[in-house]
Amino acid sequence: MADEEDKKLQNELVALIEKHSGEDGTHSTPIPDLQLIRASKPSEPIHSVHEPALCLVAQGTKLVLLAQENYLYDPSSYLVVSLQLPVTGQVIEASPERPYLCLRLNVDPGRIFDLVSRSDPPIVKPSGSRRALYVNRVDRELLEAVVRLARLLDRPRDIPVLAPLFTQEILFRILQAEQGQSLAQFARIGSHAERIAKAVRLIERDYDKPLSIAELAAAVHMSPSSLHHRFKEITAMSPLQYQKQVRLQTARRLLLSEAAEAADAGFRVGYESPTQFSREYARMFGLPPIRDAKRLRESLGLAAD
Repeated sequence: MADEEDKKLQNELVALIEKHSGEDGTHSTPIPDLQLIRASKPSEPIHSVHEPALCLVAQGTKLVLLAQENYLYDPSSYLVVSLQLPVTGQVIEASPERPYLCLRLNVDPGRIFDLVSRSDPPIVKPSGSRRALYVNRVDRELLEAVVRLARLLDRPRDIPVLAPLFTQEILFRILQAEQGQSLAQFARIGSHAERIAKAVRLIERDYDKPLSIAELAAAVHMSPSSLHHRFKEITAMSPLQYQKQVRLQTARRLLLSEAAEAADAGFRVGYESPTQFSREYARMFGLPPIRDAKRLRESLGLAAD
């Protein structure tokens, strides 16, 4: 964005996030669904299940990994996650002088459904991609809408009336943009994407139980082969791989927050074999469970139990 007006808007967004975040971390705001993220140094890879959201970077650069795919975004681009996805995120460009600054707006599927169903003619451009995570270029109209929303942080009395309007405009802009179809597809009742979203919710709910592809397919009214194909097309992984990532991330949280024994953490997330749990955990996180938890505690400054 070389245009002077774009630079002015970008600088204003940097100043607003700096002002209302203050210190490193993720900060809630008085605006529903809006969070501000700040980091003054590059981070280690952070594993999480990312909820549907728009992430727009004002300063710095971040890398997100989905299965074996890399997505890099910075102030010239934005990230959209349109379905709960296990991802790995890493801030790769940040410093005390120029911290990483990001605005995250959670995406309410109900708002997307409302925008798509009320639009005539359709507002969404056709797209070949079905992936539920993508990076797109920031354009002037989207940047203006985001800055208008962020300005409300300085005018809290205006938030109840204006925040819903500005949020709706932001969602409208990302639906209109290239790859907007990847977000809109989940708003179509009975579509393959809507059924995959239901399959994801079922896996998330019962992640600690054995996964039967035949039963999952029947629950979402798809054949097992169609479920596998569409699930991988949208999430970049198979249902079993999705479940494994959710299990291992949950086990890691148990090890860190409760200082659970490795075998107990593995059992609680659905593993029957401690050996298999330790092997798959180390493959994902780089170290066996107890060593990884110890390293994480030390890096976070937590006292060992």
